[in-house]
Amino acid sequence: QVQLVESGGDLVQAGGSLRLSCAASGSFFSISVMGWYRQAPGKQRELVADITSYGTTNYAYSVKGRFTISRDNAKNTVYLQMNNLKPEDTAVYYCNALLIGNRYWGQGTQVTVAS
Repeated sequence: QVQLVESGGDLVQAGGSLRLSCAASGSFFSISVMGWYRQAPGKQRELVADITSYGTTNYAYSVKGRFTISRDNAKNTVYLQMNNLKPEDTAVYYCNALLIGNRYWGQGTQVTVAS
């Protein structure tokens, strides 16, 4: 079982920056993939970025060049640095962990970007 706790969501102005953090706890040896998804009102949840335990990253096209995902395996923590935020980035951001074929979710953290 894996518990994920996110932090860092906030209200920012367009062009601003935020850093999201997600700490994983529980009984496990390693998490193969950690990532961030987001869900805006009335829209489906979508992948923002993910990172493997080896550091291989994957980004949604809409955030490439603006967001950076990183991971501290020793701390079982994943980060999402978000720069040049746009109003369309407004959503609830969810941390995700993939472990032995099971997917776990955090409770979500709200990011609101004002124009």
